[in-house]
Amino acid sequence: MGNRMCEIAERMKVVIVLSVVQAALAGVIVFYKLAVIEGMSMRVLIAYRFIFATASVTPLAFIYERDGKANLTWKVIFLGVLSGLFGGALGPNLFIASLSLTSSTYATAVSNLVPIATFIFAVILRMERVGIKRVGGHAKVMGTFLSIGGAMILTFYKGKEIILWSTNINVIEHGQQHTQHATVADQVLGSLLALGSCVAFAIWYIIQAKMSEIYPFTYSASALFCVTASIQATVYTIITERNWSAWKLGWNLRLLSVVYTGLVGTGLTVVLMSWCLRLRGPLFVSIFNPLTLVYVAVVGSLIFNEKLSIGSILGSVIIVIGVYVVLWGKAKEKKTRPAQLAAAPEQPAEPETVDLVIQDTNLSCDPSKAISS
Repeated sequence: MGNRMCEIAERMKVVIVLSVVQAALAGVIVFYKLAVIEGMSMRVLIAYRFIFATASVTPLAFIYERDGKANLTWKVIFLGVLSGLFGGALGPNLFIASLSLTSSTYATAVSNLVPIATFIFAVILRMERVGIKRVGGHAKVMGTFLSIGGAMILTFYKGKEIILWSTNINVIEHGQQHTQHATVADQVLGSLLALGSCVAFAIWYIIQAKMSEIYPFTYSASALFCVTASIQATVYTIITERNWSAWKLGWNLRLLSVVYTGLVGTGLTVVLMSWCLRLRGPLFVSIFNPLTLVYVAVVGSLIFNEKLSIGSILGSVIIVIGVYVVLWGKAKEKKTRPAQLAAAPEQPAEPETVDLVIQDTNLSCDPSKAISS
C-alpha cells in the first residue's frame, strides 16, 4: 500500500513538473516573437540562450555530481556534440526562422509533430516495433498518418479567421502588420522550416536516448549538452552575423529575452525534463506537448493580436488527436504484452520494446534524490 501511494505521489509530481515545463517553453516562444519584432538577431539570441544555460547548469553538475562516477568518455563527448548540434544549434535556429515567417501559434502547432517524427525514426532504427498485426500497432500507424495530415491542413488551408476575444493590449504596434499579412510563400517556407526543426529535435531525442544508457547523470549530461550547443551556436552566429553591434545587450527587452530563454527556458527545463524522462519515458512526456500550443495561442491572441483560423484550429486538433492515438497504441501494447507472455509460458520471453529514454525504475518520492541518482 505504501509503495502504491508513493508511486501515485510520484506520478502527480511528474504531471505538475511537466505542466510547469510546458508553460516555461511557451514563454520562450513568446519571447522569441517579441525579440523578432524588436529587431534582435535570432541567431544571436540562440547563442546567448545556450551560453546563459551553460552558466546556470554547469555549477549544478559540479556541486551535485562531483563525487559521482560521471566520467566522460570519447563516446559520450561525441554524443554530446551531436546532441548540441541537433538540439541546440540546428533545431532552435530552424524554429525561430519559421517563427519569423509565420505566427507563434502556428509554429508551435507544427512542433507537435516532434513525437511523431521521433516515433518514425525509432521504428527505422529498430528502437521501437510497430506490431502491425496488433491493435496497438494499427493505432500507432493511424495516429502517425493523422498527424501528418493535420500538418498538411495546417500548412495549406487557412479558412475563415476566428476572433476569440477582443483586447486593447498592444505590446508592439508595428508587429501586427508582420503577423497578419504573411504571404502564402512565407507560410509554406515557414512550414518547411518548422518541419525541419521537428526532424532535428526528433534526432535529438534519439541521441539523448542513447546517451542516457551510457551516461545516466542528469546534471552532467545537461551541462554537456548546453556547453556543446553554446559553442556550435556561437560559431555559427559569428560566421553568419557580421554585424557585431547585434551582440550588444542593454537593460531592455533583449536582455530579458536572453535571461529568460537561457536560465528558465533551457537551464531549468532541460534538467526537469531529463528527470521526467528518466522516470516516465519520452512518450508520457510528449503527452504534455499540446499544452504549449494552448498557452501560446492564448498569449499570442492577447499581446500579438494573432488571429486563429479554421485551418489552424482544425489542423492543430488533428495533430493532437494523432499524437494521442499513437500514445494510446503504445499503452495498449504494454497492457497486452503480459497477457501474451502468460498465455504461452513455454515460449522464451520476447524482449520488451525499448523506450527512447531508459526509465529509472527506482521511483523515489524525493525528486532531488531521483535527479541526483
